[in-house]
Amino acid sequence: MARAYCCRALIDKLYMVIPILLLVGIIFIAYKAAPRESKEHALVHGAGQVGLGAAVALFGVDYFTSFYYATGELMSALHPYGLQHYAFVPVAVIFIANFVFGALYMFSLGIFNEGGGSFTAAMRYLGPALSLVVAVVLIQDYVFTIVVSTLSGVDQLLSLGGAANIEWIWHFLIGAVLVAVTWFVTIRGRGESAQLVFTFLAVFIMLTVVMFVGLGVAQSNGVPPAASEAVAEPSTIANALYHMLTASMKGLVALSGLEAMSNGLQFLIDDDAAFVKWGRKKLPKLEGLWKFYSGKSGIGRAVQTSFLFYGGLTTLLLTVFSLAFNVFDGTAGRSLVGNLAFIGFSVIPEGQILFWAYQILAVILLSFASMTAYQDLQSMAWRNVAIGEIPEVVVYRNPSGTFTRPVTAAAIAAVVIQFLVQGRTTLAVPYYGVGVFLPILAMALAIRQHIKQHYLGKKRFWGMAGATFAAALAGFVFIGQIVGKWEEGGWVVLISLTLLVLMAHAILISPLGFRNAKSIHRIIRDKSRVQGPMGNIVEWQSLRTQEYRYNLLVLISRFWELFGVRRPVRYEKPLTAGEYDEAMHFESGGGKTLLDQYLEQSTDAAPQVGGKPMEVAGTPDPDVHQ
Repeated sequence: MARAYCCRALIDKLYMVIPILLLVGIIFIAYKAAPRESKEHALVHGAGQVGLGAAVALFGVDYFTSFYYATGELMSALHPYGLQHYAFVPVAVIFIANFVFGALYMFSLGIFNEGGGSFTAAMRYLGPALSLVVAVVLIQDYVFTIVVSTLSGVDQLLSLGGAANIEWIWHFLIGAVLVAVTWFVTIRGRGESAQLVFTFLAVFIMLTVVMFVGLGVAQSNGVPPAASEAVAEPSTIANALYHMLTASMKGLVALSGLEAMSNGLQFLIDDDAAFVKWGRKKLPKLEGLWKFYSGKSGIGRAVQTSFLFYGGLTTLLLTVFSLAFNVFDGTAGRSLVGNLAFIGFSVIPEGQILFWAYQILAVILLSFASMTAYQDLQSMAWRNVAIGEIPEVVVYRNPSGTFTRPVTAAAIAAVVIQFLVQGRTTLAVPYYGVGVFLPILAMALAIRQHIKQHYLGKKRFWGMAGATFAAALAGFVFIGQIVGKWEEGGWVVLISLTLLVLMAHAILISPLGFRNAKSIHRIIRDKSRVQGPMGNIVEWQSLRTQEYRYNLLVLISRFWELFGVRRPVRYEKPLTAGEYDEAMHFESGGGKTLLDQYLEQSTDAAPQVGGKPMEVAGTPDPDVHQ
């Protein structure tokens, strides 16, 4: 008896070791695979410039971690009304939207290969007015990305201890701490941030594979579904369709990653990824494919390729197992993913260890999802300073290449919003994900104009048709996001977006929005330390915006003249920006840009008090015959 008891105790200990060894092995593999920025790398490519692995981490973490809440939100819109068996319709909508928008942005990287996203695209093809709208809408969306991601992490953390219903002040305080942690990690530098996030993201992917395998085993072993709950049937077909629309819109989240990658292209190294170098050596016949994924545009496309399928595939898998085991957000006091993780890891001896690790990982990754927003806020902020949308004091780039002040400002704004929504994720979600579809719409319209102007024949026809479809879909989703979240406060988004656009224009036409050639050059070249084509693009954008500002001031003066009030424009007409292609390809002696030449000429001809000084003739040289 004693020997049998000892053997049984030993077996129990061995069972406990199995998940621990599995977890340690996964963490070790993830850590070894994580990218690291060396001093030589920084010297060759520039401080803060990252490669493929780091780009996946920094610009994909928000999208990848939507796994934890997107399907739960989708099913929560259907389950209370007994419509969960129709969830495959919203899943199909999500799959199509992800594929269409992903393809759109992958194509756009070949055109706008210096970054800038829909802001640059709109400025080039749709004019500065819409470009300005895109800029302010994206800033709102990125701040709410920080809010929703961190509060979702709080929800996962509290659900571990069954404390989801505690006082709201604790939700807020924990959320504020998570914001502070991600703020600190971000300002440490892009290289360190990427290494840390990649490690956790790789652990998440490997544990998720283990979980899905466990769910398959549990289903084959006949694990029974949870008990059904009473539901309220929708009163009409129209009501049912409304809930289907709501489910589709709630599942379409985190697509800001597409815009973030396009906008943040300036932070990528201009070199081929390792798989492209390998492919060119081993499979030279596929040169067209390797060319598509070459350079920094190729790195961005590699990141966005995962966006084509990831959202649709993971939503489909979670929906299938949600229906199979009849679990949703709130079942047994857990989230949907929490319930599935509990079932999937339970087939492994002592799998409770993996379940806890997976849920704690959810808290960490959902907090780190803020970093996608932080990276894109940096990219947007210095541009907005250059064009006159944000005061110049915001621009400061530390030695590691990070714009710390926009990151700090966004963190403070996120904490304030968390307090206003009382730490409740559901109150913040209606504002999240709505704004990003307006920039996607702008990108689709800009791509349509580009194809119209640069392509002929069948390429022109099919290209314009594809871009038109993408624009129509983006417009439908933008409106659908507001309608689908109307009862939860989606209507407030219309007010907030309108106020943001009006405020942006008010700042632009105020003295704070004035930029001349000298201040533009100082902000871009000296403070932001941006050179080359990217600097040229933002110089052009700044000059275009100042032309738009001047025209607005003229229109305002003419408006008041209708009532007998004469208000002359205070500033002289700004420097003409010219065409986009001229700004991009302008070359002069010594590699000086058009703005460089203008500043030199202005300096040489600078007026002085009393006019130009008189020239005094020198003493004649006696050795020179007159």
